[in-house]
Amino acid sequence: MSDEYIYDEATGEWINPADAATAAPAAGDDAVEVRDAAGNLLADGDSVTLVKDLKVKGANQTLKRGTVIKSIRLTGDAQEIDCRYEGIKGLVLRAEFVRKR
Repeated sequence: MSDEYIYDEATGEWINPADAATAAPAAGDDAVEVRDAAGNLLADGDSVTLVKDLKVKGANQTLKRGTVIKSIRLTGDAQEIDCRYEGIKGLVLRAEFVRKR
């Protein structure tokens, strides 16, 4: 066992390097799980279907239930999905209003 310690700036604690090697894989799980209305896990590039009619702010357009949105991107927030749809730039949908295809 070594008497050397390393200061971790992220946590503000002094840690033993031997302990840091075993704890590093557990700390790497920063990925946010995004789940659709049915509880399915979503990933980048998935296609989704709307489960509810949604009015799009600033576009004077309504996306109807059953509309297919292709190639979604996850934003890092557990409830937001970034996507494209014809004529609408920067469309962000809530995960609770979509279902994985």
